[in-house]
Amino acid sequence: MERRHAAAYIVRRGYTDRLMKKIFFSRCMMGCSLLSLPFLLSAAGAIAFSQSGMERQARPLLLVVNQGDRDLSLIDPGAGKQMATVLVDGVTGHEVAASPDGTTAYVPIYGSAGVGKPGTDGSKISVIDLASHKIVHTIDFGHGVRPHCVIYDKNSGMLYVTTELDKTISIIDPKTLKIVGSVPTGQEQSHMLALSRDGSRGYTANVGPGTVSVLDMKARKTLAIIPVSTDTQRIAVSRDDSMVFTADQTKPQLAVIDTATNKLKTWVPLPSVGYGTATTLDGQWLLVALRTTHQVAVVDLRSMQVARTIDVAEGPTEILMNPDGKSAFVSCTRSKQVAEIDLGQWKMARLIDAGDAADGLAWAK
Repeated sequence: MERRHAAAYIVRRGYTDRLMKKIFFSRCMMGCSLLSLPFLLSAAGAIAFSQSGMERQARPLLLVVNQGDRDLSLIDPGAGKQMATVLVDGVTGHEVAASPDGTTAYVPIYGSAGVGKPGTDGSKISVIDLASHKIVHTIDFGHGVRPHCVIYDKNSGMLYVTTELDKTISIIDPKTLKIVGSVPTGQEQSHMLALSRDGSRGYTANVGPGTVSVLDMKARKTLAIIPVSTDTQRIAVSRDDSMVFTADQTKPQLAVIDTATNKLKTWVPLPSVGYGTATTLDGQWLLVALRTTHQVAVVDLRSMQVARTIDVAEGPTEILMNPDGKSAFVSCTRSKQVAEIDLGQWKMARLIDAGDAADGLAWAK
């Protein structure tokens, strides 16, 4: 095999083993004059570039919105370190979503208020280029809507954003960055949104009314409004789309909604009042943030009982599963950190520094 073809083959196949490189260079040196040295250095650079490129592609970023610092943390989950922060241009961002190609982040700017409380009314979304760490566009609603939860739906290719003051889910085309429609929720304070796997159904936790709205995302209409409590928070859908979970804020219990009937199915007693939830990738467990006791409860979805609790840091809020299914990440607002939970050993593996009032989480793959 000619030397140039050998180099191209090694780079193309991504062989990075030291032994392969040693054999390659030793053989080339045996039959090469000093005139071939530039070629060898070029080949070595190509191999190194190929390695670094593959490492970058294989390493996703964990995005964390820090309310107190008004910025976005870019965290290397493998190293467990914050790589950079980006100001989100407003008071203040709570949640974040990333484009499927991992290049862009979207941060709605909610305002200075708590849900249903006096304060400023956010009216825009910051669009951030993750490579340059800069805001490259601002989506403006034109009036105060308190935009909060944002989801990039891969099924429709649209961005969905809860716009509380309009009692809607706003639909944004990420290609044009234009608002192209909305879905009414029929309720105030539609704070968080969860979607079915195919994107056909949406479910919002309506905080102050204490209800869940069931939405037809394709027909853009409300299908049902389910009473849960006088105050509810956060929402998640089971992996098989059969159940929806939201936490009662008046009692330590979790509401389980049957998606076939759109009715409350049962309650799961919790050690303390729950908050954010997420199901494991195998669909067997539901993790529930317990903010006051600084723990995460693990609910067995077969028995509908808490199987164990895991100590984390102060103020666990949102939970995000690692795409590898081996761990989960929990934003801890009061400790300014993100806790990583080992799902094999059911314990906290480490704490990663983020920012003040770390809240919303997303993957940029």
